[in-house]
Formats: sequence, C-alpha cells, structure tokens
Amino acid sequence: MSKPIYVLNGPNLNLLGVREPEIYGYDTLADIESRCRTRLTGTGTDLVFRQSNHEGELIDWIHEARESACALIINPAGYGHTSVALLDALKALSIPVIECHLSNPQTREPFRHHSYVSLAAKGIIAGFGPIGYELAVQAVLAMLKA
Repeated sequence: MSKPIYVLNGPNLNLLGVREPEIYGYDTLADIESRCRTRLTGTGTDLVFRQSNHEGELIDWIHEARESACALIINPAGYGHTSVALLDALKALSIPVIECHLSNPQTREPFRHHSYVSLAAKGIIAGFGPIGYELAVQAVLAMLKA
C-alpha cells in the first residue's frame, strides 16, 4: 500500500457544524472526513485525518508527514494568517502541499487576505465549502499520478 494522504485541520475546526454555519456550513469535520475517505475508495490510498487547536501539535504532524505521507492537505484555519512556524515546517516537506479553506478568505476581513501557508502550497482551494476537501483529494491524486 502507498503512503497515506495527510489531512490536517487547525483551530476551531472541531466546531464545524455549530460555529458560524452561515460561513462554514452545517457539515461536521467527521462528515468531511467521511467524504474524503469515500473519494479515495478504490485508489489504494489511505487517509490520515486530524484536527488540533494547538500549533505545536500541527507542526509535529507536519514533521511526521515528511516521512509518512505522500501528500499533505492542510486547513490551517486562523494559523494560516499568523504562523510563520507552520510555514517553516511546511517548507521542509518534499511532498505536495494543498491549502484548503471552507470559505474564501479574500472575501472576508482584511487580516484574512494573507496566508503564510500559501507560500509553501502547491495549490489553494478556497470558498467551495466541504467539497473543497474532496477537490483537494482529487488534486493530490492527479499530482501523484502525473
């Protein structure tokens, strides 16, 4: 079996479905994980799907992904706008990195318009809600196939 795709989720995403549903929708993180797993059915690729409200834990998982993952999808949430440490960890990866956001940060408050994570990402998927994660999985599969 090939290495799994890591999907890492930042702070407050454990509250999906109840936190600002007018922005983030009603799907829970478990719903999104299930959709990603379904998208991988029959591909021979597995998924490691995690969420943390702690920057250091996310960094530890990024370090783990260096050896254990074939690609990384990350929704850094608020850390995308603040964390040089996440950027530095991501820059150490030689695998594809996709940044994923449920909403479109460019249409929101000005402080959300900049993402440190984007500097290390092969691509960015934003504004498509939970389907964005499935699009990110599809993009990773296409990159790995190419």
